[in-house]
Amino acid sequence: MHIVVCARRGLLASTLALPLLHPGGARAARWPDRPVRLVIPFGAGGSVDVVGRMLAEKMTPQLGQQLVVDNRPGGGTAIGAQFVARSAPDGYTLFYGTPATQIINPSLMPNLPYDPDKDLVATGSIMRAPNLLLVHPSLGVRDIAGLIALAKRRPGELTFASSNTGSSNHLSGELFNSMAGVQMQHVPFRGFGAYSAELLAGRVHMCFGTISDMLGLSANSSLVRVAVTSAQRSPLLPEVPTVAETVPGFEATAYNYIAVPAGTPRDIIMAVNAAFNRALTEPDIVTRMVATGLEPIGHHSPEQAADTILAERRRWQQVIQAAGIKLEG
Repeated sequence: MHIVVCARRGLLASTLALPLLHPGGARAARWPDRPVRLVIPFGAGGSVDVVGRMLAEKMTPQLGQQLVVDNRPGGGTAIGAQFVARSAPDGYTLFYGTPATQIINPSLMPNLPYDPDKDLVATGSIMRAPNLLLVHPSLGVRDIAGLIALAKRRPGELTFASSNTGSSNHLSGELFNSMAGVQMQHVPFRGFGAYSAELLAGRVHMCFGTISDMLGLSANSSLVRVAVTSAQRSPLLPEVPTVAETVPGFEATAYNYIAVPAGTPRDIIMAVNAAFNRALTEPDIVTRMVATGLEPIGHHSPEQAADTILAERRRWQQVIQAAGIKLEG
């Protein structure tokens, strides 16, 4: 069995390695002929980092070179994005994209240190991360219809927490305000630890948080699992309805993708695309992602990924503008 596995890995590596040409046309080394860097714009240990490391583990034998995770957190992903944007477009620096970089930041940060349209090129899609709405039991709410009715009776009184302004859980709440016709107040915190304590104590009424975080938070508490924000029910929580079952058309998921510096050759972009798509078909990766409430995508072309980024930007730009969201300072 060991011999078969090694042979298969060698075949995969050979199909992904590409002959590169020097500017004068002479044949150069094949790509990749050295380790490839995957820049993750968050610290180690978070959900994005976990997924990135899973993919790196699977892609290393495919590429025939180590895919090395490089965590560069800060600036709402701007630090990592700037590093990649300024890197050589040679296929040796990849970027793990989340909504902040090319979807949300352009509407919130006018002086980005990178151009979200010109500096990064999407190569393919990884996943969508839905949220789970948890509500404190003191509200007496069990479903979305009950929440909407209560919010309309008490306009401006109900509060929802988020990890920070402009985050996925913040924008999920603002989208809900808009589509449900209610006025709930946003209360930003600095990360999951801060807002989870306030939610458990009932000092904020609810939160749209990532499914993995919310499951852990509600496992040994009386917090009510009201709805998920994906278009379809989560396989992990089939008993929990979607917000869309009561508010038609509602969907709020964090889109994740892979990008490279602009100017990267098309053949390398397609090789990166093939490697990630293949990794996302591995049963153990799919199982591990679904077990934390994530929705693997894969099989998207670079063009499909680019179109998704633009569509998501237009969508969330409308929410940001309608809610008057601005970053403090």
